[in-house]
Amino acid sequence: MNRSALLLGAVGLTMGLSGGLSGMAVADTSGKRIALSNNYAGNSWRQSMLQTFTEAGDKAVADGVVAAADAYTTSENQATEQAAQIQNMILQGYDAIILDAASPTALNGAVEEACNAGVTVVSFDGIVTAPCAWRIAVDFRGMGREQVDYLAQRLPDGGNLLEVRGLAGVFVDDELHAGITEGVAAHDQFKIAGAVHGDWAQDVAQKAVAGILPSLPDIAGVVTQGGDGYGTAQAFAAAGRDMPLIVLGNRKDELQWWADARDENGYETLSLSIAPGVATLAFWVAQQILDGKDVPKDLTVPFLKVTADTLDETLAATPDGSVANTVYTAEDADKVIAAAIAAPSENGAK
Repeated sequence: MNRSALLLGAVGLTMGLSGGLSGMAVADTSGKRIALSNNYAGNSWRQSMLQTFTEAGDKAVADGVVAAADAYTTSENQATEQAAQIQNMILQGYDAIILDAASPTALNGAVEEACNAGVTVVSFDGIVTAPCAWRIAVDFRGMGREQVDYLAQRLPDGGNLLEVRGLAGVFVDDELHAGITEGVAAHDQFKIAGAVHGDWAQDVAQKAVAGILPSLPDIAGVVTQGGDGYGTAQAFAAAGRDMPLIVLGNRKDELQWWADARDENGYETLSLSIAPGVATLAFWVAQQILDGKDVPKDLTVPFLKVTADTLDETLAATPDGSVANTVYTAEDADKVIAAAIAAPSENGAK
């Protein structure tokens, strides 16, 4: 996929009814209704995801591509509540549900109910394992390993690391943690000296890191999950500790902190995260399935990386309070689907 064709930080949708979608099905989806089931909205990434989905969905409705594109969020990241939400969507007659799941397995029963009722289910970010659902996956484990690989390049002598994890019990947190663990095993000059849950939120991370810092030795680097970098930096500064090398997660406030620290003392790091606009990719994948297109069950989307060379450009394109973003169009979905069809699966099948 040509990533340069996508606009960082955009929240509009550039693709309407006529977009030159080569190879796409041509059935009419103008009467179809799509719903987003989201398990959590307590940080800037989720809020940006919901905003991006809403704006893209509203545009698709206005263009007559679909009849409805509605978003619903549970209150407490509870799988039981999200399962009830999905069951309610079935009763409301939605044709497709795109799903950011609280658990990869706990929602499978509700997902199967939806599939049995003829509802298309496309999971993304937090994916599900129900065989009837489609999955748009990010290599979160690889993202965790890449953080430690980067630290190994910057800190060849190693040292103690602090791990700031995400929301406990969620697939994304488990996978990122597993990748970080693998990275530390591969670079044994590092040791995880402590870990806290920052819940992917700056205020939670700041409080959690401030609470553990008095018990920690010197920290050379911090591995994170997104939404936590700025809060972590604030905790170190407030404690009067030397600022470690903190891997960031593409939020505007932490990118601005990085730019300020760079200008002041030459601070350099890496920032990476899944783009909130992955919800728009899930929307268009669901629309194409409803349109009759043959779509593989497993699709892959790359994570979005910000380096020292792209920091200023990304910072300028990211709204205050938001996250560096990529908004996907129907054409982008077509390319992701085509890539999945062309690529062999793990068992060698097409």
